[in-house]
Amino acid sequence: MNIDEYSIKYYFYENELTIMSHTTCKNCGTELKSYFKHCPECGQKVDEDLTLGLLFNNTISNYFSVDARFFRSFVPLLFKPGFLAKQFVSGKRLTYLHPAQMYLFVSVVFFFLFSFVERDTTQSFDKALQKNLNDFKAVSKTIQDAKPLDSSEVENIVKPFKENQKALGISDEKMRQIDSLSQIPQGKADLDTDFTFNQKTIDSLIAAGARDEVIYNEMGMAPDAGWFSKKFYSQMLKFYKTRSGGSILQAFYDSIPIALFVLLPIFALILKLFYLKRGRYAHHLVFGFYFFSFLFALFGVDLLVNLFVYDIPNSLDWLIALSSFFYLWLAIRNFYRQGWFVSFFKSGMVSFVFLLLVLPFALVVMALTAFLMY
Repeated sequence: MNIDEYSIKYYFYENELTIMSHTTCKNCGTELKSYFKHCPECGQKVDEDLTLGLLFNNTISNYFSVDARFFRSFVPLLFKPGFLAKQFVSGKRLTYLHPAQMYLFVSVVFFFLFSFVERDTTQSFDKALQKNLNDFKAVSKTIQDAKPLDSSEVENIVKPFKENQKALGISDEKMRQIDSLSQIPQGKADLDTDFTFNQKTIDSLIAAGARDEVIYNEMGMAPDAGWFSKKFYSQMLKFYKTRSGGSILQAFYDSIPIALFVLLPIFALILKLFYLKRGRYAHHLVFGFYFFSFLFALFGVDLLVNLFVYDIPNSLDWLIALSSFFYLWLAIRNFYRQGWFVSFFKSGMVSFVFLLLVLPFALVVMALTAFLMY
């Protein structure tokens, strides 16, 4: 057989095989060869049956994809400050776990552990609040039920001090102060409420099934109040009915993950302001992702030990929290390649701006949001 005959036969054999085994990708419609196991365009596996195991495997791999890169990245994240960010920015983006992926995974684990503390804290807060309200009502009732002193009884109490002023060494100024006690009108103490409105009236309206708008007006809301004011009185009434401060605290905790997604870009912006000529904003954002991942990992390990191993003393917990600043110092020095003193100064300034200016504002917004949304 010569070359031409062989080429012609091979050509028809290949085309015949292609026609016989012709198929398309179910995901993107790309034409596939019979020997393809994965689509060359989208990567989806060919002829994969959807089983229960496959469904859960895809869910976990898509949202919490953690492979060998995580374990390759976790030790440097903890013990080599700034290393992962430097490697990622330099181009090594498949060797280590993506910064956003690292942040997402570590934060999910942290908030899972934090949920145990969160539950106990909200329950304790509710119990303490209820106890304080009950104690206040008991004291208020005792004072209101007590018989007040009349003016003659007050005078009899003050009289011995007047008669023995010199013997007791009481100055004229002090004597005038004691004598003024008899001039105070003695009436029944008014501790009927721990709110700014009349509880008895509000309780009667609630018992009668009055509309919320009527109760809001009785609580002091202006007739022309706007949306924010109405929402505020709505939440105040809800709190008055339930006396549950734990639900507000729970709403505050729930707002933390959302706030962190806002605080992280602001942190990267602060870095950009201190390092204007050291890369694009995206480079500082990569550094921020890895640094916040370290914070979640550090406090996650601390929570894990406190919950299941040993109750670490508070002083040691504070030292662990303080170590995060020294980590930031080393990370900034390694990532931005500046001297020890300059890195220390800029680390301090970045921490100062973030902790004393940005974070308090964020906490106020979170607290207000929690109250309005609980």
